[in-house]
Amino acid sequence: MSTLFLIVTASLTVSLIALVGALFLYWERLTSQKVTLTLLSFAAGTMLAVSFLDLLPEALESAAEGANIFIPVLLGIVVFFFLERFVLWFHHHDETHDMHPSAVLILLGDGLHNFIDGIAIAAAFLTNPGIGFATTLAIAAHEIPQEIADFSVLIHGGMEKTKALFFNFISGLTALVGAVLAFYFLENLTGVLPLSLAFTAGMFIYIACSDLIPEMHQHASKQKSWTQFLPFLLGIATIWILVATLAE
Repeated sequence: MSTLFLIVTASLTVSLIALVGALFLYWERLTSQKVTLTLLSFAAGTMLAVSFLDLLPEALESAAEGANIFIPVLLGIVVFFFLERFVLWFHHHDETHDMHPSAVLILLGDGLHNFIDGIAIAAAFLTNPGIGFATTLAIAAHEIPQEIADFSVLIHGGMEKTKALFFNFISGLTALVGAVLAFYFLENLTGVLPLSLAFTAGMFIYIACSDLIPEMHQHASKQKSWTQFLPFLLGIATIWILVATLAE
């Protein structure tokens, strides 16, 4: 069995996790405002935890000596602020009607994140098939709560459920693209991997802090405070447990 076949199969499996949102198509209660806001809280916690507990530590560890990985973090925030303010703002008002810009941002951010996951899968399999399978399992476990949260953001952003499922899957396929490119051009891509991880962290921090958390505050009330705060903590705890477990 060729290494390329293993890489393609593993990355495609990770991409298919994006279809977990199909659950929303058959269970209408999952798209109620109460459930959606709960998942938004979970999404905010997950994105912040992924950024600070996974992406940034990995970027720091793998960066070349003397490299400042916080510059691409800041750049990720600035770029997405620019996109939302000057590009997606007009797109939002002129073409997408009720679609919130965060829905577009989450697809862009998750697409880059999945692309990097694909690179990581290829690098692991090229090192050792056993490491490759372990890495794929780790990424899959990591992606399941993330994709559920992402789908809830797309629904809340005004997308129809079938369209959200389709675009989320397309975003997931960037893992396959990243894996195949890494297989052929790994030496050229690994040099920018830490910077890409940091840039992705900046994007997720921006989405969580500028879109999701303010949305939670907008619907906040004394009665709803714990129903928002506890899922937020659960999102952080989920990623923390996964990172701690898989690091052992």
